[in-house]
Amino acid sequence: MATSTRTSRIIRAAPEALYDAWMDPDILVQWLPPAEMTGQLHAFEGRVGGGYDMSLFYPETEQAHPGKTSDKEDRVHVRFLELTPPRRILQAVTFDTQDPSLKGEMTMEISFEPTSGGTDVTILAANIPPGIRPADNDEGSRLSLEQLAQRFE
Repeated sequence: MATSTRTSRIIRAAPEALYDAWMDPDILVQWLPPAEMTGQLHAFEGRVGGGYDMSLFYPETEQAHPGKTSDKEDRVHVRFLELTPPRRILQAVTFDTQDPSLKGEMTMEISFEPTSGGTDVTILAANIPPGIRPADNDEGSRLSLEQLAQRFE
């Protein structure tokens, strides 16, 4: 059974600014890694059919979750399926892993809906690999959106 999560947050910024924060590699690597994780971009191509490769590194103090790629690393490959500035990004995400429960292509739809308080940013993740708890996926998305909001608020 495929699982999905839906995470959203209203951020006091225009949809254009938030979309740009997703499409600017220098900014993306600063806010996307959740909580105390850090990121390193290996490649970025901001067009349909392009995408990015990023490593997310767990802090040395983290013991609860082993990395998907190595002990302290989750490496992701993201391919842009659709780019509709400044309203929607549809991307396919795969993890660089040997664990069969973490393999498969997850899709993430990011939408930017103007609202009276700014922009409602929603991440809809579908086809989450069975080795990822939906609650953990939701928490990671929530923490990333919190960091994105801190850039603007």
